[in-house]
Amino acid sequence: MTNHTLNTKGFTLVELLIVITVIGILAGLVLNTFGNVKEDTLLARAETEFKTMDTALKQYLVRNESYPPDVNRNLPPGIEEFLTPSDIDRWPDGPWEGSVYDYDSFIAEGIDTVQISIRFCNIGDPDSCNFPRTQWAENFDVNSSVYFCLTGSCRAHPSQPIDHPGYCVNCFEEE
Repeated sequence: MTNHTLNTKGFTLVELLIVITVIGILAGLVLNTFGNVKEDTLLARAETEFKTMDTALKQYLVRNESYPPDVNRNLPPGIEEFLTPSDIDRWPDGPWEGSVYDYDSFIAEGIDTVQISIRFCNIGDPDSCNFPRTQWAENFDVNSSVYFCLTGSCRAHPSQPIDHPGYCVNCFEEE
């Protein structure tokens, strides 16, 4: 008589498929968590850079008794002396890929308004928009921005109503 024994040292196909599925699910959860961490890091960087510009603009205000005039995606003239060389070199590039800082000084609803915004689209090219991949940016469009309010009736874009989709990083602090 021949004694046949089965080799039980390996995994079955079903066991391998279960392990691969579990690893895939765990990898998806980890990647989703890292994606949120990246967006949170970019927003934290934006907040830090906004505060640096806020300090420089307030120093400018004390010296000149008014904020600088509006400029389009450029440093407001005269604030360079209140910034470090690395702050100057960084402007206008924003934290998110393809984003740029924009200094806005305008009148909204009869109120002088000054804010610093991060724009996500090239001027005149809505196809170039690269919005943050986070819940608060889901409804963003070509006129949306992340913005920091210095004074007045701030909004996502000077040409849009106050409720236009945007994300104000310090509006809740003022309330």
